Amino acid sequence: MKRPSRRLSVAVTILASIGILTGSVAASEAVDRAATGGGHFLFSGFLDVQFGFSAVAKADGSAQGSFHQSYTLNGLQTSYWGTVTCLSVDTATSRAWIGGVVTKVESDNPAARLVGEEVWFRVVDNGQGQDAPDRSTVFGFTPLFETSAAYCAARPWPADDARTWLVTAGNIQVR
Repeated sequence: MKRPSRRLSVAVTILASIGILTGSVAASEAVDRAATGGGHFLFSGFLDVQFGFSAVAKADGSAQGSFHQSYTLNGLQTSYWGTVTCLSVDTATSRAWIGGVVTKVESDNPAARLVGEEVWFRVVDNGQGQDAPDRSTVFGFTPLFETSAAYCAARPWPADDARTWLVTAGNIQVR
């Protein structure tokens, strides 16, 4: 059976992320900030991570959305899905910090994290076209931060985009 092309996979991921976001927030709910994205990034220069996310911060301070990351390491496939519980955005730098709870795990790896754990990641939208590629991180888990909310509130961003990885296919939008 022929595998779908990487470009098709990225397009489906991006459309699914936008569809999730659109379907999860009613038009009557005031959206204060948003971050969406999908595609692939290269973790530590060797691990291809497929990702997708949609997150909105509403005017009342709550957040909602969903996220996904999937990769194969040492022949073991791992996929995580989750629900967004917090989003912080810095519009001046086009950076976003997203946190939530893992709702589904599919993995061949017995050491994979568990459903119900809090997780977080950060992204930067560097524009489109001739601009530098967008960047993302893999998920962080406790004990680095006690909760996803603590992560979103702290908004850590190491100098020179340390520990963020180039998006090799796809796009991130922060607004």
